[in-house]
Amino acid sequence: MRSLSELDRSVTTCRACPRLVAWREEAALVKRAAYADQVYWGRPVPGFGPADARLALVGLAPAAHGGNRTGRMFTGDPSGDFLYAALHAVGLASQPTSVRAGDGLELHGTRITAPVKCAPPANKPTAEERDTCRPWLVEELALLRPTLRAVVVLGGFGWQALLPVLAAGGEVPRPAPKFGHGTSVALPARDGGPPLELFGSYHVSPHNTYTRRLTAGMLQDVLRRAAGAAGLETVTP
Repeated sequence: MRSLSELDRSVTTCRACPRLVAWREEAALVKRAAYADQVYWGRPVPGFGPADARLALVGLAPAAHGGNRTGRMFTGDPSGDFLYAALHAVGLASQPTSVRAGDGLELHGTRITAPVKCAPPANKPTAEERDTCRPWLVEELALLRPTLRAVVVLGGFGWQALLPVLAAGGEVPRPAPKFGHGTSVALPARDGGPPLELFGSYHVSPHNTYTRRLTAGMLQDVLRRAAGAAGLETVTP
């Protein structure tokens, strides 16, 4: 791909995983009652954020009635509400809420993406689906490479999915670093450029946030550290 916008357009036409295609399209037809009057996106969801981002956030996959409905990552569901509130609190998002694409939300120096671009049943992609989707993320990070300096991975699935992607362009230690909230590791670049700083955070799923396994303060702390590593300014709420 020659540009991130071209990549994003291509992502939305992918039909490589039959189970995911069937599920995302079924969810778009058999809607949640609260959204019965809305037209669902029902396609793969591309990343969101500027092409010159210095920081990337990597999740798991779109939610069936979140990103699969709105067409934008972490938009229109409780996980997105929690994430964008934290990003806004540290100065990386223009507003604390994200309801739909085109609602005015802008990310500052930050891009959000996922290793699986389609909503999976029960939020659980298979290993085969993860690996089939991997080339999209490889290409996305390659296009971001000129400016990208840090990555925050939300959850263990994203961590395990991302390490093989990063190994294609940088030095991943052996044994591979283990996921943990607050974990950080510097990955030297093979191209002679600056290293990439990798940070781990618990996922922003309701299971973690409602039980307070992940609090707003915990996420904001990781975001500030990662932003600092990426050379981005943050604010104190």
